[in-house]
Amino acid sequence: MRLFQTFPKLAVAVLICSCCLARSVSAEETVYRFSPVNQYDINLTAAYWNPIINYISEKSGIKLTLKIGRTSADTTSYVLAQEVEFAFTNHLFSPEREKLGWKVFGRRNIPSVTGQIVVPIESGITDLQQLKDKSIAFPGPEALIGYKVPMAHLMHKGVDVNLVFGGNQNGALAQLFAGKVQAVGGNSQLIDSYATREKKKFRILWSSEPYHDLALMASGKVSDATVKAVANAFFNMKNDPQGKEILHQVSQKVGLSNDNYFIPSDSSEYASYRRFYQNAPASLR
Repeated sequence: MRLFQTFPKLAVAVLICSCCLARSVSAEETVYRFSPVNQYDINLTAAYWNPIINYISEKSGIKLTLKIGRTSADTTSYVLAQEVEFAFTNHLFSPEREKLGWKVFGRRNIPSVTGQIVVPIESGITDLQQLKDKSIAFPGPEALIGYKVPMAHLMHKGVDVNLVFGGNQNGALAQLFAGKVQAVGGNSQLIDSYATREKKKFRILWSSEPYHDLALMASGKVSDATVKAVANAFFNMKNDPQGKEILHQVSQKVGLSNDNYFIPSDSSEYASYRRFYQNAPASLR
């Protein structure tokens, strides 16, 4: 297996990557950092999450600030280092990472997603075996649905490929349409959103079993009262005209087909992630 790594140019990384420590900024206010996995490029990720985070801060009385890195792996590194207090992720369900004490409290109402391997509709590739020794782009090494799940399937089928990491799903797809790779592994929801935004069509070579969308999670060091206030603000967005409009606007920006909102969840809904790790190749755990 040969490994290559490329990243798209990022115009305004400094806009989002807040490096402030969670501390009292006044006698009354503590700032909590929120790190959502980079599902889109850095600008689009900010455009989706900043309006939501500003709303949650206003309605909950808990000040949140967005902290994301240049790539999804960078953002996950902040979470693993306990540098943030809230996250939107599916990177914390391996046996070792569950020991860190993060707790699921919600998710979006998006239908279950799948890992996929896709090519452009006009590609001559129609079977996974044709990808042997070809270059395939994935979002990044931390992407469970977008990388680990499809890569595990390729390994199981004995299809050796050249890996290219795009830094996020958009970056991986950009590599495909720039002709630098022959296929892309990814998250079905993000691939569909890209197709809607960019008016592209794909041939799906393979899809995995379904998995729930990413989880809203809180660090174990955050008080129950704070988690409850933040959770309630997320869940009530759909019932408030202001919140509903924000959800509508940000859903349109990223190409989601419906106005998705946030609902309660818990760890039990993520059993399929744990099953993956029980059977995954050691290199993907």
